[in-house]
Amino acid sequence: MSERDGPKVLVMGLGGIGGVVTAHLLEQGVDVTAVSTNTAIRDAVQRGGFWISGDGDARMVPGLAVAEPPLDGSNFDYVLLATQPPQVELAAKTAMGALAEDGNMVVFQNGLCEERVAKLVGKERVIGAIIAWGASMVGPGRYQRTSAGGFTMGRIGAPTDEACEVLANLLECVGPVDLTDNLRGARWSKLAINCAVSSLGTVGGDRLGNLLAHRFVRRMALEVMTEAVEVARAEQVELVKVSGTINLDKLALTNNEKRASGSASLVRKHALLLAVGARYRRLRSSMLSAIERGRKPAVDFLNGEIVSRADRHGVDVPVNAILQRTIHRIADGEFRPGLELLRRIYDETRLPN
Repeated sequence: MSERDGPKVLVMGLGGIGGVVTAHLLEQGVDVTAVSTNTAIRDAVQRGGFWISGDGDARMVPGLAVAEPPLDGSNFDYVLLATQPPQVELAAKTAMGALAEDGNMVVFQNGLCEERVAKLVGKERVIGAIIAWGASMVGPGRYQRTSAGGFTMGRIGAPTDEACEVLANLLECVGPVDLTDNLRGARWSKLAINCAVSSLGTVGGDRLGNLLAHRFVRRMALEVMTEAVEVARAEQVELVKVSGTINLDKLALTNNEKRASGSASLVRKHALLLAVGARYRRLRSSMLSAIERGRKPAVDFLNGEIVSRADRHGVDVPVNAILQRTIHRIADGEFRPGLELLRRIYDETRLPN
């Protein structure tokens, strides 16, 4: 760590997550430089700072945004990668020249992006930060926190260290931070959840609470997560509880539940998903937002990871596979998101009784 009054932080990307994190760090007096390739976002921040709401009184936080990282020897201690997954490697490459010699790149993206960034800078300089809260950019420079929560943070195949602890203290202003020595297990557990929540939210075209009110959507979510759990087991991943409560190993459908139309255990699993829908009712898929902005969706980094790794192990993952194909077709303008499209996929992927 550099010898300064405090760490210097570079935030790459000012979507919902990047904007909220930047605003909170600025409020705490952290030395933050925010980068966005979006001219409208930079102009809005230049005129009126960062507007944030959803976690207290709506407020404006003064700040600036630039088009690219300063490469003038700024030597940032932490580069927070807050882009969508398809842009994470480009963002990391762009920021490499601004990273201090002992600095770290911090991966906020869903999926398994730590492995991708590690190929660029070395795994010893990568920290994974799993996000357990939601945020949306409701307009250029205007951010809304859509659900509460914090972070789970760790290294790739190594114990946490002082750099992780310093970063945890910085991010406590956003939400509570748990340090873990099993980042891989935590990432795969979150991946299983995201494969269901983000893909179903994209195809269904609605917020999570509304979608999970439908029994057939909950059934699809269970199937998506079950396939992800089966692939994780094939990869010899030790899954961990999500948010300290959701046990993916127990939530995954058993062979009997795959064939059953109803049972006491299935009722409990549906009830848990109803509770998730209630807690995160305002959550809207970031992939859907990306498609609406004309950007490439991150489905290959979510469901696509399950599909590609399942193929290596000979595991059948038909629901994840059809969701991946469907989201690409939505992005290409062939399909329109909606509950009717979700129902069609559900009908096409029914398991035999």
